[in-house]
Amino acid sequence: MTVTGADIVGLDRIAVREAVRVVDLAGGADWERDTPCAGWTLRRLVAHMAAQHRGFAAAARGAGEDVTRWREPEDMGEPARVHREAAAEVLGAFAEPGADGRRFALPELGGSFPGGMAIGFHFIDYVVHAWDVAAALGVPVELPGDTLDAALAVARLVPADPARRGPGFAFAPVREVPAGAGPLEEALRLLGRDPERWPTGG
Repeated sequence: MTVTGADIVGLDRIAVREAVRVVDLAGGADWERDTPCAGWTLRRLVAHMAAQHRGFAAAARGAGEDVTRWREPEDMGEPARVHREAAAEVLGAFAEPGADGRRFALPELGGSFPGGMAIGFHFIDYVVHAWDVAAALGVPVELPGDTLDAALAVARLVPADPARRGPGFAFAPVREVPAGAGPLEEALRLLGRDPERWPTGG
């Protein structure tokens, strides 16, 4: 399938809202759980997610080159609240008229990108991160079929060059995709996740 700039804002909203839903399920000792992101507790993963929301919101508004906008929050005393507020900020920024037609400065990727493409990066991140959180908590992720099909289409476009995968990069090396894998499993494996290790993640 083809994902257009107009579509991507709505698809991203679905993914972000699902990420908010699963983060909001966590509490107490859950924040110290391991996650599919190697070496990261759930608290650290959610801090990263909040930082990325705020960074992308800044980028949508022309301030993405300011690296301070991408820093993880210093106060994660209530991780679900911090994440919820950051998610509202990015959804508001992406919903502004013409956001998908602007250029976004994304320092971590070393340049600026067309808005629709940049929102696509955010979209695939939040499909994957929603699954990461759900997997850490042992609950299924709940995303519509067309959203998962779109996520797979985007995942297939992510460069698979081993030199651009692994520690220090957004995704781990590609994993083998078994015959008959559904769109979520295929997307996760293409982006280096291991659904077999986290089978309750949906």
